[in-house]
Amino acid sequence: MAQAYESVTVETKDHVAQVTLIGPGKGNAMGPAFWSEMPELFAALDADPEVRAIVLTGSGRNFSYGLDVPAMGGSFTPLLSGDALAGPRAVFHREVKRMQGAISAVADCRTPTIAAVHGWCIGGGVDLISAVDIRYASADAKFSVREVKLAIVADVGSLARLPMILNDGHLRELALTGKDIDAARAEKIGLVNDVYADADAALAAAHATAAEIAANPPLTVHGIKDVLDQQRIAAVSESLRYVAAWNAAFLPSKDLTEGIAATFEKRPPQFTGE
Repeated sequence: MAQAYESVTVETKDHVAQVTLIGPGKGNAMGPAFWSEMPELFAALDADPEVRAIVLTGSGRNFSYGLDVPAMGGSFTPLLSGDALAGPRAVFHREVKRMQGAISAVADCRTPTIAAVHGWCIGGGVDLISAVDIRYASADAKFSVREVKLAIVADVGSLARLPMILNDGHLRELALTGKDIDAARAEKIGLVNDVYADADAALAAAHATAAEIAANPPLTVHGIKDVLDQQRIAAVSESLRYVAAWNAAFLPSKDLTEGIAATFEKRPPQFTGE
């Protein structure tokens, strides 16, 4: 692909495209470019007859720290103030829907997607891997549905898609505590298919599976994925719609301000329920 992107690099060889998160935020955090580029990128990959499978990974030491709060927070501040009226809340609702669309572009891609996760996969990173078809991890991988620690209801995909991946109790434990889990635990609860010794081994496994998929008839592969996806499309769509409306109505709070401040100040938050 000739198109250059700010948030990822793309390399295609032998019918397999590798999409590598590069930030530019710390830990491949997801800033403005990521949310703008994902729909365009995955539409282009899906339309390319030379691409029959996609491997998604992160550059450097981590998969992704999730939302790039320093880069994105400023645009949300006026929309989330305690006295925000209908206008700002409507703008925020549209922004959430736009960000949901970036993750849904991955889920809706007809071409099979495989994530190779190493290091941290936090918040938006979990949203992203919940949208792929197959997930592998290195032994050092760590996962967290951490939005609750910021007083945020995760709203761009994890709460909509993880119910089709994890059992209910495991999902509720992750989402309600915001706890970190290691790769062994992620494999045990079904978040990842397999765990490998290191990042290189996990990426190699992802490419090996991608090559197996790419060797199969592409129209049949698309059909299999389409049939499997039909079981979840309506449920995911309704969940995304509902959480976008919920956050537009209820997200602004003193606890949200405290959660973000505590994150920047690297201290435990003191939530009051206000």
